[in-house]
Amino acid sequence: MASCVVRSERVVLPDGMRPASIHVSDGRIVAIGLHSDRPAGVREIDAGTDVVLPGLIDTHVHINDPGRADWEGFETATRAAAAGGITTLVDMPLNSIPPTTTVDGLEAKRRAAHGRCHVDVGFWGGVVPGNAADLAPLARAGVLGFKCFLSPSGVEEFSHVSEWDLRVAMPMLAPLGLPLLAHAEWPGLLSEPDSRADPRRYSTWLISRPPAAETAAIELLARLSHHTRARVHIVHLASADSLPAIAAARSAGVPITVETCPHYLTFCAEEIADGATPFKCAPPIRERDHRERLWQALEAGAIDLIATDHSPAPPALKHVADGDFVEAWGGIASLQVALAVVWTGAAGRGLPIERLAQWMSAAPARLAGLSGVKGAIAAGHDADLAIFDPDALCTVDAATLYHRHAVTPYDGARLRGRVRTTLLGGEIVFDDGECRGPASGRLLGPANLT
Repeated sequence: MASCVVRSERVVLPDGMRPASIHVSDGRIVAIGLHSDRPAGVREIDAGTDVVLPGLIDTHVHINDPGRADWEGFETATRAAAAGGITTLVDMPLNSIPPTTTVDGLEAKRRAAHGRCHVDVGFWGGVVPGNAADLAPLARAGVLGFKCFLSPSGVEEFSHVSEWDLRVAMPMLAPLGLPLLAHAEWPGLLSEPDSRADPRRYSTWLISRPPAAETAAIELLARLSHHTRARVHIVHLASADSLPAIAAARSAGVPITVETCPHYLTFCAEEIADGATPFKCAPPIRERDHRERLWQALEAGAIDLIATDHSPAPPALKHVADGDFVEAWGGIASLQVALAVVWTGAAGRGLPIERLAQWMSAAPARLAGLSGVKGAIAAGHDADLAIFDPDALCTVDAATLYHRHAVTPYDGARLRGRVRTTLLGGEIVFDDGECRGPASGRLLGPANLT
């Protein structure tokens, strides 16, 4: 018997949106019923006409804890996620000290996260030069896949890989069945920003990282994946010029997927003001034409999913005071607002809200090996739900966001949509503007993915 029923006139199910009731017991969905189902003695949550989405899954988050928790930590990041309708995060292996490139590094992560997570959290391992012997042990210890950089990562303890390193690692990853997530910018096509140019001008940063660097890295990864059959996932695609290379690889049977990010779908280089360093990231936010072609690719299914690449840093590291794009840390903070940001862009282009459930829940679940447990409102899945008012209008106030620092390019943005309530395993973790209850999120691994 269900211990809780969530009902709405608009529930996003795998086969579409319709009135329904979601019956929950012991943290999982046990049945999808008619909207009118009212079992006796069962707690009810009536969402009215608000949309009930499967809890979002963000597979690209830099929590930086332990070691750089002054940038972001498990408690603040997972509160921000809950407030944004995100019920599962997968943490990137770098920026923390130690990085998640060994089993010891993974255990340090787990110790730092224990008892502090307000949503479920999984972990990516890292591929760096010289750690090939650590990959299988990390897989056995529960990482959901692996991340590498083809260009310098920005932190010395997580080195970027060469083609030779990939030729060693990828044949080892293929039989594990876990994806290799790649920061795809080829270093030979990057340049140092022009020392004679104004460091406050966004173009000084943009010119140093051309679209061709993304395409060259993706073409290399596709060739290696074709030979090794290792799954490859391209993170944070910024350049629409790379889409033909991805399409060609797929046509050749290469197991390659790709994500883009809310900031690439929202902003454009032409509108970034001098000194506005909260917009700095790598790859950089490109021109308006790239943004529109990325949206077209999402709509056509050529891009698989959307992830935030949430990577906050203290104001001093972002050079907020002096606006120096060259010296500023590259990273966008967007975890709490991502759903409203993407919905604002999608609704403005006439796309239905059901697409968000695919891009931000179902497809990320497939990438991380969580399908069948998360990513859909269906019997047998975790009762992770986001109740969302798609018509509410709100203005972002960075000072009120849960993530560590009040620095985000979305500060002051007028967005469409508001998360009303977030449920994790059938229990409310965010409601009416506030996080609720103790830190009840789980650390994901083999034992709780079945």
